[in-house]
Amino acid sequence: MREKFIRFMQGRYGGDQFGRFLSGAAVVLLIISLFSRHDIWFWLALVVLIYNYFRIFSKNIPKRYAENQKYLALTASLRRKAYGKKSEFSQMRTHHIYRCPGCRQKIRVPRGRGRIEIRCPKCGTTFIKKS
Repeated sequence: MREKFIRFMQGRYGGDQFGRFLSGAAVVLLIISLFSRHDIWFWLALVVLIYNYFRIFSKNIPKRYAENQKYLALTASLRRKAYGKKSEFSQMRTHHIYRCPGCRQKIRVPRGRGRIEIRCPKCGTTFIKKS
């Protein structure tokens, strides 16, 4: 059975980041349709889901790849910001993150050192903060 599926999927595009986004959007639309009196949300979710499966089973790989690249280009800044916030949040236990008053550069300082003088590596401004 597994070999049949592998043979069926050969030469097909499969899943990617845009496909995951479409799946999530379909789930959100289905949840909205549960609480809404309008059937349009259900039909919209169904269309998004059908388009997602069309992309997964498509044999036009360059076209699907281009769609995914366009999606990644459109969401690059949002993903970069989210990754930065996630990184900052994971470092909160061990470090303070301050901004330089001169150039607004982020500076990471270890916690538990008391009041220290911080020198900005970018502009050279010094300021005193509690670590």
